[in-house]
Amino acid sequence: MSSALHSLVLSIIPASRTAEDLKEDIVSHCQEILNRGHEADLSQVVDLVKRRLLATSPNGSTALKFSNLLSRLLNQPVLSRKPETIIFLYSLASSPAAQPSAVLLPLLTSPPYQKAPVIQQVFNDASKGGKVTVKSKATLLRDYRSHKSHSHLPESVLLRDALYLLQGISGKFVRFSLTKDEENGILFVEDAKWHIPASTQALIHRLAELGYLYKRIERFVQEREGANGVGTIEQSLCHHLHQQLTEYYRLIAMLETQISKAPQVSDDSEMSHDGGRDKSGLSLRRLDVWVNEWRLRMRMMSVCVEGARDTHGGALVNLIHSYTDNGDPFVRMFTDKLLEEVSRPFFATLHKWLFSGELYDPFSEFFVAVDANMGPTSYVHPSSLLGGVNQISGDGGFTGIGSDDDFSGLRENGVKLWEAKYRFRKEMLPMFVGESFGRKIFSTGKSLNFIRYSCHDSDWVLTREKMSNTGGLLQYNDIGGLERSIDTAYRIASHRLFEVFVEKFRLLDHLSALKNYLLLGHGDFADQLMETLGPSLARPANTLYRHNLTATLESAIRSSNAHKDPVDILRRLDARMLEYSHGEIGWDVFTLEYKVDAPIDTVLDADAMEKYLKLFKHLWQMRRINKALDQGWMRIIGGARTFLRVPDLEPKWHKTRLVVAEMIHFIRQVEAYCRLEVIECSWKGLIDFLNKKEGDLDALIEAHRLYLDRVAKKVLLWNSKPGKEDIVLFQVKEIFLVILQFREAADNFYNYCLSESSRRDQDMDADRGVYTGNPQVKTQPQDALPGLLSRLNEYGSAYSDRVQLLVQHLLVHPDLDCRFLGIRLSFSEFYKSKKDQNPYQQKS
Repeated sequence: MSSALHSLVLSIIPASRTAEDLKEDIVSHCQEILNRGHEADLSQVVDLVKRRLLATSPNGSTALKFSNLLSRLLNQPVLSRKPETIIFLYSLASSPAAQPSAVLLPLLTSPPYQKAPVIQQVFNDASKGGKVTVKSKATLLRDYRSHKSHSHLPESVLLRDALYLLQGISGKFVRFSLTKDEENGILFVEDAKWHIPASTQALIHRLAELGYLYKRIERFVQEREGANGVGTIEQSLCHHLHQQLTEYYRLIAMLETQISKAPQVSDDSEMSHDGGRDKSGLSLRRLDVWVNEWRLRMRMMSVCVEGARDTHGGALVNLIHSYTDNGDPFVRMFTDKLLEEVSRPFFATLHKWLFSGELYDPFSEFFVAVDANMGPTSYVHPSSLLGGVNQISGDGGFTGIGSDDDFSGLRENGVKLWEAKYRFRKEMLPMFVGESFGRKIFSTGKSLNFIRYSCHDSDWVLTREKMSNTGGLLQYNDIGGLERSIDTAYRIASHRLFEVFVEKFRLLDHLSALKNYLLLGHGDFADQLMETLGPSLARPANTLYRHNLTATLESAIRSSNAHKDPVDILRRLDARMLEYSHGEIGWDVFTLEYKVDAPIDTVLDADAMEKYLKLFKHLWQMRRINKALDQGWMRIIGGARTFLRVPDLEPKWHKTRLVVAEMIHFIRQVEAYCRLEVIECSWKGLIDFLNKKEGDLDALIEAHRLYLDRVAKKVLLWNSKPGKEDIVLFQVKEIFLVILQFREAADNFYNYCLSESSRRDQDMDADRGVYTGNPQVKTQPQDALPGLLSRLNEYGSAYSDRVQLLVQHLLVHPDLDCRFLGIRLSFSEFYKSKKDQNPYQQKS
């Protein structure tokens, strides 16, 4: 019986499973009810039940059913105390209908101090015909706690403390922890009189989270308001947070008003079943529902506050934007609104930079950084230097360029203003912009700034107005419009910059001048210059003077079609000598120079001009070799009749002509390769790019660099393999040297043959008795011929070996054009077949 009663109590009253004292009290009370010695009058109880059933069901069916069940119960031998069972069931049926789930619990949880059994009282009331009344569960629990002197703290008091907690203020019974280890913890003040249940404490913990977050956000806003050097984006964040906290204050004020206006309820209903107040007032649970949305807001603002401590500017915007990738619609909507407010200073700076080319960023928050040491006033217009530059006079006289330093400062300024004045900072670029659009923004603003301050374009205001009219508003909630505005502004600014460079500063004319003069595109000019300078350049370098070179340059321009070029182009052309060492001649140190000023020097920078000079030196040497071979060939062919007078040397001249023909073929193939396949093809690609007018100035600079790099690598036969970059160029230079040596040896052999022919003519005239002696004709000694033939044989063999080695290297060159050059130089593997066949090999 005892174990069954324990099981019944544990199954009906869950609280008794953990409270041993409660379980024992209920069990003992139930045993007291079941073991009492009062004998109930079964007939009287049955009569009361039937009268109740007839009142509820006048047709008597339920009363008849009850009589049938009662007769069956009395015949069962299982129950020994059948009247008490009927009384117990009748007491259950007499409980209030409003609380069906607590019918049995009040009877079983009656406080132990009530010595008079509840069932007996029910029976007595029923026997007298009175109405049966049972107290509610809340009343019984309150009576029990009052008896124990340990009541729950009224919720009205906790509500007041909860409102303090929402503002980050400690209340009377609930306080924030002051220790650093539990900075976000709370403490409950309890005594022997009041008690706060665990469920209420958990609810207060949820409410206290808002107060903790509120204190953190408010502290951040106050710190930033009083700090120096706070950026505009961070100021905008603080402003938005302050607005949010103001709205939060309004909510707190409304809740306080609702508490003050709520009607007070009686003590009997102060603590309802769910722990809240009456429906007409405010409870802790209702308060939690009110602030649930603000809890999410506070959490998001707190996350932004913590991230803002280590970031600023565009990085802060980027950080907030990363929170938009969230599946929660509320979080995404709140973050979008926050980002729209915070990004306003960023878009204001972006608008000024994108449509005006001006950067106002006092706190370094934008993804474009400026070098403060390079202001717009550092540019000097080239017209101010014309007084110090020698130029073509009014009558067409060319007087050349003055000092070497006339354009040096301008070249340096132009390069710096474009490449070094502004810097792209990827870490400050927001993710919603993207790096590709960020680069366009960077280029657009830089182009407008360059047009205004470096190019002095008077129409830049019209360009700005055109961009502003088509750009529209820049804002976060219209990313598609932002991208369209960026594309439009980029296209307009880049197109205008192309027009300024091509039309105003005539970039194409400068590029053509470099191609015609430094790359020897003007063939007649190169021939005239070489013909007039040839005798001077053959002398030692220390005997040359610059004014003589300048005069010779002027003569070459006047005698060629170069004089038709614009005056501004010709005044930039100059002839000078490089630094020379002992033993060098004029051919080794002579060079042409083309001087450019700002802003053209942005494209034609110092590195590019250095490559042009290097290419000129190589092409000029090639031109010299070609000219020498042409002159040698004309001399050999023109003196063929003279050589017939020395018939024993005709085989040697035949072999000499073969070698000279090979050399002419070699130099003309190399020249055709450099001129047609490299320079002209590369030039066409550059012109096609300029005609499209696409891209920005960086794209133009890159296009010119690619053009020049391609020309330099292919003309100089540059090898991409490590350690072998200049091996082919070195072989070509050795071949050039051998050709010059062979040409000198052939001239000496020609002079010997000419002298020998004259001597033989004199001998023939003497045999006929005719005296034709000329004392001015010097005859060569007879023992000089073997040395001349030996040198011709030596240089011819050296040339053949070096060309053969060069062809072998070209046939395995990584560049396809270079391999084709090797095929043309070999002409049907000629040098390969001559490996063991040397026409100048001495026969024993």
